[in-house]
Amino acid sequence: QVQLVESGGGLVQAGGSLRLSCAASGNIFRVNAMDWYRQASGKQRELVATITSGGSTNYADSVKGRFTISRDNAKNTVYLQMNSLKPEDTAVYYCHAAVLVYGSSRYHDYWGQGTQVTVSS
Repeated sequence: QVQLVESGGGLVQAGGSLRLSCAASGNIFRVNAMDWYRQASGKQRELVATITSGGSTNYADSVKGRFTISRDNAKNTVYLQMNSLKPEDTAVYYCHAAVLVYGSSRYHDYWGQGTQVTVSS
C-alpha cells in the first residue's frame, strides 16, 4: 500500500557532504513523523534524526551540528543533508515513516529499502 524509496547514498571522502532523499507513495492519507536510521556493519540500527509533520526536529548527539533533516509535506518526502562526514558515519541509512492510509484508523510503520553511505578516510 505504501512504498518508501530512498536515494542519494554513495561514496564520499571524509569532510564531504551527501544528501539523502526518501519519497513515500501509495494510498497515503497523512504522514506523521519521518525519521532516518542507520545501521553500521555488526551494529544495531540507531536513530539518526526525526522530524514531525509540524517540522520539529531531533538528532542523535553524534550528528548534531553536521546533519539536517527536512521534509516536503506536499511531496511526502524527507531529506537528510549530511555535512562534515566522518568514516564512522559509514552505514546503511534507512528512512521510516508513520503513515495513515485511506480507510484506516491508525498509523502504520513503513521502511525504505536502505541506501549505503560510505565515508573514506
